[in-house]
Amino acid sequence: MGTIVWLGSEVMFFAGLFAIYFTLRSAAPEQWAAESSLLNIPFSLTNTLILVASSFTAQFGVFAAERLQPRATGWKPTQWGMVEWFFLTYAMGAIFVAGQVYEYAILVSEGVTLDSNAYGAAFYLTTGFHGLHVTGGLIAFLLVIGRAYAVKRFGHKEASSAIAVSYYWHFVDVVWIALFMIIYVLK
Repeated sequence: MGTIVWLGSEVMFFAGLFAIYFTLRSAAPEQWAAESSLLNIPFSLTNTLILVASSFTAQFGVFAAERLQPRATGWKPTQWGMVEWFFLTYAMGAIFVAGQVYEYAILVSEGVTLDSNAYGAAFYLTTGFHGLHVTGGLIAFLLVIGRAYAVKRFGHKEASSAIAVSYYWHFVDVVWIALFMIIYVLK
């Protein structure tokens, strides 16, 4: 329950970031047209698909946790436990963050920085805070994985932790889909 309430506050936080983005965009539409043309949409779409796919792997981890299966019983993905699915989710999330860092490096080299103009400020604030949230989710996955190794008997308490982390991860994915649509798709 606490996770759901906290995610409600996160919705309000991101609503504020979206409001900032739309306000600045409406004040300088020509700047948005020029600066957004520098975005590498195919690369960002690939990065987005990796993050969305990680939601599926996280959910498979939850299914394993609900079966009280912390680790794999075989090598096939159908036999994987929560730990294996969460490690895969972690890897995909880390690839997403690395992709964001790469995209930032490219944009900075093209002169789009946090303090270059309103577009840069809005872009880096919205995507940067999202990236920090993804990083927080990655840390949470490591904590849940570590807990699965630390306990003698994997039970409902550990499964509930896995479910709570998955709620957060799905939230982060949904926020990114909205950000991707607004920043990369809507012109």
